[in-house]
Amino acid sequence: MFINITDSKDAANKGSSAGLVNYLEKENRLDNKQVHEYWFNGQQIRIQPYLVMQSIDDNVAKLGKDDAKFFLVNISPSQKEIRFLIEQYGEEGAKEQMKGFAVRVMDAYAKNFNREGVDSNEDLLWFAKLENYRYYSYNDPEVKQGLKQRGERKEGEQMHVQVIVSRKDITNKIKLSPMNTSRGKNATHSKKMGQFDRVAFKQSGENLFDSLFQFDRQLKDTMAYANVQKNGELSQREQMGMLAEGASQNYESRSVAKELAQGVSDGLFTTTAGMLSAAGKTAASFLEVMLEPIYTGGANIVPESEMEKKKKRKKKYQGQQVSR
Repeated sequence: MFINITDSKDAANKGSSAGLVNYLEKENRLDNKQVHEYWFNGQQIRIQPYLVMQSIDDNVAKLGKDDAKFFLVNISPSQKEIRFLIEQYGEEGAKEQMKGFAVRVMDAYAKNFNREGVDSNEDLLWFAKLENYRYYSYNDPEVKQGLKQRGERKEGEQMHVQVIVSRKDITNKIKLSPMNTSRGKNATHSKKMGQFDRVAFKQSGENLFDSLFQFDRQLKDTMAYANVQKNGELSQREQMGMLAEGASQNYESRSVAKELAQGVSDGLFTTTAGMLSAAGKTAASFLEVMLEPIYTGGANIVPESEMEKKKKRKKKYQGQQVSR
């Protein structure tokens, strides 16, 4: 699950939202065969684009000329996650589930500010649009190499949701910027001015998806694993490597590994031993799984299943009965 908030430097978000709203209507203009996708939020499911633009552009009290007026939140499930939703709910059902998921993500967005009076999506002014495709841009390597043309649809499952959220809350009184990472001079000041942990927000999307849809995410598909592989130190990559090996054994070890992985990503453990001891009693069971040989009697001999052993015992018993 990839969740990104477009940085204000590249968002062209200091003026009207008309350009962005018009851009996000592209699929409705280009594909007449496709079912028309309306804008939605936590209260309505068939919102017209002109109302989106008008509402966002009017909610700018006391914002200066150079202040961001809105932000764009991109909610993009992986192709594996999209296929899972389609298998569970069908094509149209998957779309509806993604829309409901977007509402929950905006709940997490609101709570992440730790701001009094901003507790859920209902305290925000936001509008979302489900898109079915992605398109190649001039920045894509395939376009630069001449393999694809700009504007051509990308292959595979590309369903995602784009959210325009106002800088001001629903009352047009409270400023809310996801680009504000300052924790303030002290706890009281921080609570008053607000703050936003973008890493925690992105992680919440992954956690929400897994819990809402009972999605059995593999360790190598987690944000924590990706973060360590990209930015982690050697000790962190070693720790994650052990967890990945253990997670491949069975469900129990995978569950333990995923719990420890977040700590590894956060840099909580200086050594692998320290990582395992942090799990307490669970560490012992995890190590047992790690040390348990997968093959017995030779490198290429697969151990017999219990069913095969029972069949052999039954044949042996029947043979003894006949000989008598």
